[in-house]
Amino acid sequence: MFPETTAERAPITREAIVDAALALLADGGLDCVSFRRIAARLGVSGPTLYWHVANKRELMDLMAEELVRRAGRGAAEPAHGQPWWEWLRAHAEHMFAALIATRDAPRVLAGNRPSADSFAEIERTLAVLVHAGLTPGQAQMTLFAIGAYVIGSATEWQAEAERNADRPLPDADDAGANAVREDILADQPYLLAAIRDLLRRPHEATFEHGLDLLIAGMRARYVPHD
Repeated sequence: MFPETTAERAPITREAIVDAALALLADGGLDCVSFRRIAARLGVSGPTLYWHVANKRELMDLMAEELVRRAGRGAAEPAHGQPWWEWLRAHAEHMFAALIATRDAPRVLAGNRPSADSFAEIERTLAVLVHAGLTPGQAQMTLFAIGAYVIGSATEWQAEAERNADRPLPDADDAGANAVREDILADQPYLLAAIRDLLRRPHEATFEHGLDLLIAGMRARYVPHD
């Protein structure tokens, strides 16, 4: 008689590799994502993975696409009657919220390149801006600029959140901390006033302020004035 054999392991797929990579990302951040750890998680040898994913950069591109898919890309074009700048702002806010919700997600998206699966949706998004008066090149640079702003802001937000876990900012109404700050900054009244104001705002207020400036600048340049 032949010895009993265990059930055959399901074949490794690119999707399974990306799922394992994202699980490692959620557990320990991007520094914990490696081909060795992915292989161990899937119960295969490391070289097996290279049949499906060529290198770490390709893996991060695939992870970025999956992160965006799971978060929902947001509407590729405005709703009926919605101004394009309101749609663009909502799209940026949606992506910011999605990125800060997953550890190191901004680092994964930084520098990624979309796959062919995303081209049709990108085309629809570019068409909105071209119809608003931008050239195709201007439209693409606009999306790059806003994307870079969102990713950079989300990176800063996560870094500050990590720092606050160990050294939280003082409460805005902490009389003792306020007195010390006023003494230290007695000769810097503008900085003192700025800190007072910021302590009473949510951390994402900085992102919203910068996004306001970007959208307002686009409207000033591309929306005709009556």
